[in-house]
Amino acid sequence: MADLIKVMIADDFQLLIEDLSEEINAQPDMKVVAAANSGSGIVALAEQTDYDIILMDIEMENMTAGITATEQIRDRNPEAKIIFLTAHETDNIVITAMATGAVDYIVKGSPEDEILYHIRSAYRGKQVMQGKVQEIVMNEYKRLQESEKSLLFFINNISKLTSAERELVRLLLLDMKVTEIAAARSVEVVTVKTQIRSILQKFGCARTKEIVKIIRGLSLGHLF
Repeated sequence: MADLIKVMIADDFQLLIEDLSEEINAQPDMKVVAAANSGSGIVALAEQTDYDIILMDIEMENMTAGITATEQIRDRNPEAKIIFLTAHETDNIVITAMATGAVDYIVKGSPEDEILYHIRSAYRGKQVMQGKVQEIVMNEYKRLQESEKSLLFFINNISKLTSAERELVRLLLLDMKVTEIAAARSVEVVTVKTQIRSILQKFGCARTKEIVKIIRGLSLGHLF
């Protein structure tokens, strides 16, 4: 018998967790191994639980708790397979969420069979985004297609940034200097410079001003 697909669930609506767990546990090839009602809770569980897939809500203890949790989990485990299961479907939220490196995005209210299909597909390494989600991503890509740096380039590279590096980019977008960033984060200037070198390497840029210019030009500041 093949190994069961081990699923974790993060959602602040306990009834939804119970319904999903019942449906998943009824499948012959998967089981729920843990669940949490908050982003911080699922981050803690991910550290101590053997899992294959996480179903992640976005709005829990705050509006973007699931996005933050996904960033933290993938900082520690870049191979983590996370599927957003959320009521949010605005363009900015979809793009921001997928920039974390999540493998899929499902809108709540989808048929249970469809959710199960997405879980199985993600487990097998096959991405099958829903039509509307795929349309949002592709429309954004089309908008930026003629740009020097495409959306997919940035999604790929942003997903490789650590939480600390994302925060550093956010401060750079505020036009803060290295010494100001070091003071604001209570770290040594050399630490900031080391992180900047890592960011430059990931984006293939020579100067931080180039990264800031590209992000602003592509209107992607909301990702930070």
